[in-house]
Amino acid sequence: MLMLPFIFPGYLFGSVPFGLLLTRLAGLGDIRAIGSGSIGATNVLRTGNKGLAAATLLLDAGKGAFAVGVFRFLGPPDAALWAGLGAVIGHLFPVWLGFKGGKGVATGLGVLLVAAWPVAAAGSVVWLLVAAIARMSSLASLAAVAVAPVAALFLADTRTAGFTLVIAAMIIARHHENIRRLLAGTEPRIGERGKVEAN
Repeated sequence: MLMLPFIFPGYLFGSVPFGLLLTRLAGLGDIRAIGSGSIGATNVLRTGNKGLAAATLLLDAGKGAFAVGVFRFLGPPDAALWAGLGAVIGHLFPVWLGFKGGKGVATGLGVLLVAAWPVAAAGSVVWLLVAAIARMSSLASLAAVAVAPVAALFLADTRTAGFTLVIAAMIIARHHENIRRLLAGTEPRIGERGKVEAN
């Protein structure tokens, strides 16, 4: 209960569906009606508009970074981490969209960029390497979030590692459909429009 004053505002920040808002403003309709139905950057990319996808990625990461940044100065030491956790939960389960949101990778990255930037850097390097080799956004995301809690143990502290582990677990759980397709060998590669991917 004591952390609700930090989780709840973080949740509200994270629940802003930038992918949906940007595609509607651009006249591209409801992003939830195409591809994976996700509101994240990878699904926005499936519209063919790279600029909107990049903007979605930056804004989704930005809301996580903003939540942590604000509460780093407005509460006790753990307040920023709790707000960051709230932001990821908000992106995954936005109240405005019937609790059906994105996969949380970009928002989680934004949280870590402010909470522990070396951990975010390590995760980003893993994402880039796996994406370059396998050409699968979902596999790259899963590898990056799996590495992040371990990296946090060495590059941050145990408290940050604990929060990172919780965030990673939620993101991995949200990728359950991708995991099934990866195991079946049917997961599409980056750049294959109109098919289901990650984020």
